[in-house]
Amino acid sequence: MTETLDEIGPIDYLVLEFPGNQFRGDVFPRLLDLVDAGLIRIIDLLFVRKEVDGEVVMLTVSDLDGDGELDLGVFEGASTGLIGKDDLDDVGGVIEPGSSAAVLIYENLWAVPFASAVRASGGQLVSNGRIPLEEFLESLDETEADA
Repeated sequence: MTETLDEIGPIDYLVLEFPGNQFRGDVFPRLLDLVDAGLIRIIDLLFVRKEVDGEVVMLTVSDLDGDGELDLGVFEGASTGLIGKDDLDDVGGVIEPGSSAAVLIYENLWAVPFASAVRASGGQLVSNGRIPLEEFLESLDETEADA
């Protein structure tokens, strides 16, 4: 990565759990759509499985694509090494035994101009977060009920 600070968008991560180790692959074409549209850049994409005994095992694309039904070869090598052993342990702490997860680190390319403007004006991001979808919908329902 040779970009200057002004050319880098916010970096986020997601951990997507697939209960029962059910990687069907429907989500991955949508992920590629985001890349192709220039909205995100994949920095790291790793797959892990949490065994029933709690052990967390890193998976390769070939582990997931062994039956030939999933076409995940495009994700082969999508790793900078940014995700370490401690991160995998953290993932293991949030997914259920007998489940698999995709760990995705990505740059928000859509936000580069905004982030650059904030930095150029002397500003900086000091906090961010997400509102869970269920919480958001409950809040909207409460607002409608009060109206």
